[in-house]
Amino acid sequence: MGIIEHVLLFNVKDDVAPSEAETMVKRIDSLASLEQLLHLTVGPLLRIRTSTPFNFTHFYHTRFNSKHDLHAYVAHPAHLAVVDANASLVDDLMALDWVAEVPGGAVTPPGSALRVTFLKLKEGVGDDVKEEVVRAVREIQCELKQAIQLTCGENFSAGRSKGFSIASLEVFPGLSELEAADSDEELGLYQKNESIKKHLQSEMVLYYVVPSCTTQSPA
Repeated sequence: MGIIEHVLLFNVKDDVAPSEAETMVKRIDSLASLEQLLHLTVGPLLRIRTSTPFNFTHFYHTRFNSKHDLHAYVAHPAHLAVVDANASLVDDLMALDWVAEVPGGAVTPPGSALRVTFLKLKEGVGDDVKEEVVRAVREIQCELKQAIQLTCGENFSAGRSKGFSIASLEVFPGLSELEAADSDEELGLYQKNESIKKHLQSEMVLYYVVPSCTTQSPA
């Protein structure tokens, strides 16, 4: 099925109490009942690996049927209320959105493990280069035999992307399968691939485990 991927990262301030951070996550999770959503999961990042100075503590992943649904969700009063309530707890955020095909349904199963990669390309590259990089990423993803969902695409919302323009998302049945893939030669293939390497400025790799009690839309 064709969907819109929306991944938002945010950094909780150092002086925020764990109970406040937990309440913040619960506020976001409460939005899962909104009709625009196909899926929502939110929680602390397992880890982050990056060549940039950016650091984030939490991962927020939603899926939508269309860009229209994404925009309607962002403008929804309930969403705006949660954003306002959480604003004082966060000191940085970034987000990428891309169009994807997800065979078999939009939900990332509870307990599954995600590896999300953001690529920032060298300044001035054209659309043809971005398309070349996306093709190369998809070819690499085809080698990830343990993954149960694979998506990749070009970011279409530049405002909060911090210059990153390509995103990939891989879902594994669990953390052990993700760790096995990470220990294989697959790790670092993006940097080693000539079609990507020659255009790559920096990379961010995010690891996240979907909570066993994750909330999902009935859609």
